[in-house]
Amino acid sequence: MNAVIIAVIVMLVLSLLRVNVVLSLIVGSLVGGLTGGLGLENTIGIFAGGLGGSAEVALSYALLGGFAVAISAAGLPTALVDWMLGMVAKNGQQKAKTYSKIMIILFILLMSIFSQNLIPIHIAFIPILIPPLLFIFNELNIDRRLIASVLTFGLVTPYILLPAGFGAIFHEILQTNIADSGLEIAASDIPTAMLLPAVGMLVGLLVAVFISYRKPRAYVQNNKMEVKKGSYSKKGITFSILAIIAALAVQLMTESMIIGALVGIVVIYMSGTIEWREADNLLTEGMKMMAYIGFVMLAAFGFADVLKETGHVAGLVEWAAATIGDNKALGALMMLVVGLLVTMGIGSSFSTIPVIATIFVPLCMELGFSPMATIAIVGTAAALGDAGSPASDSTLGPTAGLNVDGQHNHIWDTCVPTFTHYNLGLILFGWLAAMIL
Repeated sequence: MNAVIIAVIVMLVLSLLRVNVVLSLIVGSLVGGLTGGLGLENTIGIFAGGLGGSAEVALSYALLGGFAVAISAAGLPTALVDWMLGMVAKNGQQKAKTYSKIMIILFILLMSIFSQNLIPIHIAFIPILIPPLLFIFNELNIDRRLIASVLTFGLVTPYILLPAGFGAIFHEILQTNIADSGLEIAASDIPTAMLLPAVGMLVGLLVAVFISYRKPRAYVQNNKMEVKKGSYSKKGITFSILAIIAALAVQLMTESMIIGALVGIVVIYMSGTIEWREADNLLTEGMKMMAYIGFVMLAAFGFADVLKETGHVAGLVEWAAATIGDNKALGALMMLVVGLLVTMGIGSSFSTIPVIATIFVPLCMELGFSPMATIAIVGTAAALGDAGSPASDSTLGPTAGLNVDGQHNHIWDTCVPTFTHYNLGLILFGWLAAMIL
């Protein structure tokens, strides 16, 4: 019995049964550790030791939550929503609502894509941008599962295809690990090899937008979220923009979301747009908003460390290699499915590449796959599961922004929609790429 498969299944089943994701990860790691022969005491120790690996991420999200609330109090999101309200429904015109939906979806899609390549801030923009827009989503009856799908597409697809920002990191890891496993490839070949898998993601996005979540969905309008005209000033908007620019610049220079968010908060508070006696309450409120995602990331790191310590990740890959034989079509499919299982458990495609490349690359060479096909298999196998995993920041980020008012479930409204729309397409188009290239 493979500990990775058992642990991931236990974690997913509990999550689907609406057991809290943090508890699901803890139980899954305990089951995985015991199945892998680590013993209860050792498993608990490894899990606890792994928690420290995400401490920086958890603190980053907490400060970003405080930054988001500070910007909201300063008035920029209020001005943005007020402007959008003026475009949403003049006299209740249905055509205006349709145009507004299109505009909002495209805006969010562009922001999420830019966050990976052009302005590499990853999910840092979500707690700032999305919560103030929930009022608009509710007014337009936009299905939040659609917004989650759009965000996750923008958080995943650009880095697997475009060699810039986080994409440059992903491509470098992919090239280095494939080379270390015995196959020299050119970095310029990676975008071409990953084009078909990216098309699979695009197909999933189009299905989500035009078929699955096209119909209106009603949400309870929270009065606290309602935006009143005139509740912002030019000074507040100006300093909000300056704070965002300062936070982004410092984050890019220091490569730290913590320092970037801290600088942004300081700029807002020093501007005088927020009274000092309110500052502590606002920061605390923002931290509470992002606390859940921080705890999930803590548990996810512990879960991943337990799976790695069992040694069954490599065993799973080797078992797949032994099962394949000399069947190229079956081989490509098996490698993709194993990649899905590993990434669903670890929660990071970047961390999955070193785990699977050492076995997959020699296997691809033995089966006669071309270098381009090998890139497609390893790259797609690593990316699989990033969309849909309860422990991935590509799903945790959207949930953190969409569930501020408690009306968006992480598993059923983010993970299940993104899993079904993106992973199935990645498997199909990744397999086609392996067969064609």
